[in-house]
Amino acid sequence: MDSSDPDLRHDLALRMAELARTMTAPRTLEQILKDVTTAAVQLVPGADAAGVLLVKKGGDFESLADTDGVVGELDKIQHDFGEGPCAEAALQETVVRSDDLRRESRWPRYAPAAVKLGVLSGLSFKLYTADRTAGALNLFGFQPEAWDTDAETTGVVLAAHAAAAILASRQGEQLQTALSTRDRIGQAKGIIMERYGVDDVRAFDMLRAISQESQTKLADVARRVIDTRDNT
Repeated sequence: MDSSDPDLRHDLALRMAELARTMTAPRTLEQILKDVTTAAVQLVPGADAAGVLLVKKGGDFESLADTDGVVGELDKIQHDFGEGPCAEAALQETVVRSDDLRRESRWPRYAPAAVKLGVLSGLSFKLYTADRTAGALNLFGFQPEAWDTDAETTGVVLAAHAAAAILASRQGEQLQTALSTRDRIGQAKGIIMERYGVDDVRAFDMLRAISQESQTKLADVARRVIDTRDNT
């Protein structure tokens, strides 16, 4: 792809604008990432399939938004073999590129397995997802020598959109958890105030003291207090 081509630059700008709009709309993370991987196949010459791989802290893999069933198979192969470009991009490198997997020496078990599935080239981009999850946007080609520097540039931009979507989703989940925890603690405080005739501050101090003594999270102590009322 020639980055000096005004039509291609225009197409890329339009797709980026569309993706930006979808990220502000009330849509699921899976839907947003599906738009990103679909755009990757449309905008990057040589990209025949795309997907997002998340690597959890414990080493579990989660495949999202794949445009072709082969992507999930490749993720599973990398998990089983403990090697491959997608996991390497997610955990270590910023961009991992392979122009011909038939001549690839970095992943002696993954590469032949990918070739057997008809995948001859790969391009993976690290997603800066932070916290306890790493990730990569992964492009796959059914032909060798599929990539150029413009493919890498477009992939980096798309990866930034995918990373932003993941972070926004995680922040939303954290907010919902925080609100739920706050409500639970408030409910437990009300039970203690009614049961022991203490004020709001004293009720919270009692919850906190039990939490510290038992080395149990405050939210879990609150849930136990609520359970004692439900069981009476």
